[in-house]
Amino acid sequence: MNTGRKILIAYFSRKGENYVSGKIRQLSKGNTEVVAEKIREFTGGELFEIKAINAYPDNYEKATEIARQELLENARPVLTDSVKNMEQYDTIFLGYPIWWDTFPMPVFTFLESYNFAGKTILPFCTHEGSGKGTSIQDIKRLCPEANVLPCLVIRGGSVEKSDSLIHAWLEKIKPLL
Repeated sequence: MNTGRKILIAYFSRKGENYVSGKIRQLSKGNTEVVAEKIREFTGGELFEIKAINAYPDNYEKATEIARQELLENARPVLTDSVKNMEQYDTIFLGYPIWWDTFPMPVFTFLESYNFAGKTILPFCTHEGSGKGTSIQDIKRLCPEANVLPCLVIRGGSVEKSDSLIHAWLEKIKPLL
């Protein structure tokens, strides 16, 4: 996918214990990271991992408890890094898992840290049955001057076999870039 545009693939992902296909499983790489790497293969974009300074526990139950508390408190976790020269990117793929019907709070921090006016945001999410939740409305609320394109929604247990789905989504949205 060569659009002549500078592409950033920013994503939040969590390895460790995850809920996958109805069971708790140990993942050496988070589902959203797998999709982000596949998008990089197709687009040649640059990867940026959105990470909170205080990492979520490896234990699934503990991580979900913390995520729920952060959401209830409308927390903005401090991130480990920032995108250097964000102004050079006009196309941002934004990846995240769905936690409690939206994206994790570090993604809120990320979106509030930059000016996305005039930029194109291409959301993609992983989930285990909840779809995209309210994530698109949240992106549009936080980035009202950005062009937010249709979201790619992938079940977490299917990410390893998602190449054709990702490719079809990229072809569908390519004329919109």
